Amino acid sequence: MTTSEIKLQRAEPTWTAVIRGSVPAHELSKFVPAACGEVWSFLRTNAVKNAGRHVAVYLDPAGNVEVGCEVAELFTGNGRVQRSQLPFGLVAHAVHWGPYQHLKMTHAAIRNWCRHNGYQPTGVCWEIYGHWEESWNRDPSIIRTDVFHLLNDV
Repeated sequence: MTTSEIKLQRAEPTWTAVIRGSVPAHELSKFVPAACGEVWSFLRTNAVKNAGRHVAVYLDPAGNVEVGCEVAELFTGNGRVQRSQLPFGLVAHAVHWGPYQHLKMTHAAIRNWCRHNGYQPTGVCWEIYGHWEESWNRDPSIIRTDVFHLLNDV
């Protein structure tokens, strides 16, 4: 597992198709892939074109999340799959290389970087996952996940 250099950037608004839930931390490893799959199936069935990467947005410490994928066009949801938007504004961003179970280390590195550099995270963070590649089964160290923490804009 490695974490790229942490950088400040401006995150732009991005439409998403998501399933919302309140999920205990120990259930995220099951909820995230299941919700991503359900959203992807919904988009395919409803001919929503240009679906992008999978996302998981952690809205607060209580476990409220939005999980699904980026979309390039507006659509009508079905009650379970809803339209939303990734957070936008000033963020601390790093690329996590490696298995998903080690993502917590990249989140901790970003929080630590913020503390040492005078930035205050809002508590909202998210991950953007690349589309699964067969080579990742053989070498999980090349799995890429982009990790973002929204910051109070000063």
